[in-house]
Amino acid sequence: MKQMSMNKTIALDTNILVYCHSNDEPDKQEKATSLFTFNPVVSTQVLSEYLNVVKRKLKLPKNEIMDVCLQNMEMCVLQPVSLATLKHARKLLDRYDFQLFDSIVVASALEANCHILYSEDLHNGLVVENRMKIINPFN
Repeated sequence: MKQMSMNKTIALDTNILVYCHSNDEPDKQEKATSLFTFNPVVSTQVLSEYLNVVKRKLKLPKNEIMDVCLQNMEMCVLQPVSLATLKHARKLLDRYDFQLFDSIVVASALEANCHILYSEDLHNGLVVENRMKIINPFN
């Protein structure tokens, strides 16, 4: 993963948060966990997806999942999804042909003025609206 300037605001996609629990992929777990040192932006869309995936994947009790979530989110900036976010996401659907939920994640990161969105699944290297780059931190 490339070293990032400290003045760049970053956002994390759901898959990055999920890798924080990936004991079977320690390299990805380490890289994903290291991104928390930058106080990343996490949209409420990502948070919802994360809780859903972790519940299914880890099969932990709800209170344990919530405790881990709270611990992780202490190091993040939560970005709410608003009506304006959804309108922006709609425009991104047309322009970039993102998947539905991905467009909301991207719109949220743009609204938070992020320079980088870390995602394993989105279009690595794509610069959105000439101001935010999508980067796969595992490449």
